[in-house]
Amino acid sequence: MFTGIIEAVGNVISVSPLTNGLQLSISAQNIDFQNAKIGDSIAVNGVCLTATRLSSSTHIFSADVSHETVALTNLKNLKSGSKVHLERALAVGGRFDGHIVTGHVDTTGIIEKIVSRGSTTDYFVKVPESLNRYIAKKGSVAVDGVSLTVNDCDEHGMFRLTIIPHTIAATCIGSWQVGYEPNVEVDILARYTERMSQCSQNSVQKPAESLTRETLQENGFI
Repeated sequence: MFTGIIEAVGNVISVSPLTNGLQLSISAQNIDFQNAKIGDSIAVNGVCLTATRLSSSTHIFSADVSHETVALTNLKNLKSGSKVHLERALAVGGRFDGHIVTGHVDTTGIIEKIVSRGSTTDYFVKVPESLNRYIAKKGSVAVDGVSLTVNDCDEHGMFRLTIIPHTIAATCIGSWQVGYEPNVEVDILARYTERMSQCSQNSVQKPAESLTRETLQENGFI
């Protein structure tokens, strides 16, 4: 589990094709790998990946990306020199400053419009309308792994993010341009709420049978 609070911006060292996916090697100079180990989870642009190699001396780690993840996310567009958001899995007892992020990306969106408003910048992101029901005004969404607040949304999959200068400086968001396709993960709590609602609606309680003489006879009581 992650929180959407980016620890560092990493640099992609290499992208190597695999039989059913690809392998990424990433330099993460601002992450301390002293207590890290092979098998740890690291979110790359919001995608939960497993470290297959890592070095605490060079601050470089590698991760394999499955064909399904390649198809679903923007990791397929990475190349040597690309910058990516990095976050290690939340440690027990750690601060929870963002929202619950699983690292299971739902889709890639597209930046439709960027508007500067004084010291802040508005980014308008479009996602498939099928995800619209999970996105709520003042709710949370993870975009390229960054926990952000939805400032407004419509009924057609468009939502607005207002980004402050600190977030611009600490992430890659300042480099986003119209047409960029970020990874988007909707709030998992919205998904569970919908699922519970569906189960509640589909659950039909069988009416209790009335106790009659015939029922007692059929069951051997009389």
